[in-house]
Amino acid sequence: MAEKAKILCSACLLGVKCRYDGQGKPNEKVLGLAKKEILIPVCPEQLGGLPIPRVPSEATGSGQAVLEGKAKVITKQGSDVTDSFIRGAEEVLKLARLLGAKKAILKQRSPSCGSGQIYDGTFSKTVTKGDGVTAALLKQNGIEVVSEEEL
Repeated sequence: MAEKAKILCSACLLGVKCRYDGQGKPNEKVLGLAKKEILIPVCPEQLGGLPIPRVPSEATGSGQAVLEGKAKVITKQGSDVTDSFIRGAEEVLKLARLLGAKKAILKQRSPSCGSGQIYDGTFSKTVTKGDGVTAALLKQNGIEVVSEEEL
């Protein structure tokens, strides 16, 4: 019998209370998938050393731009948390490699996990095209990334 593929998953989508507001964001489709597949919960922001709860953050550009040093991740209070976001993304990539995960289901619009959509860095709830820092790093390394909205 073939071994089931391991899939990384934003921990908040599984109900883990790790979001900036100290809450989870359980998603019924993801919870249903967890009964059939091996989902590995990850929270890049927590893995990057940020606390729970924490001040909301947004990227001033795409995750790719953050990785290239052309954009930053800033909290609503104006603190630069770019290094924590990059460190968290790198830790998630390490886990993917260690576990052999080739796919990730990540929380849409998150500055870490957004896949194709993120907030624009103005804290105005304006959505723009782009990936979060972790989504960008995973894609760059050949890992398929989908959002919970694409399931």
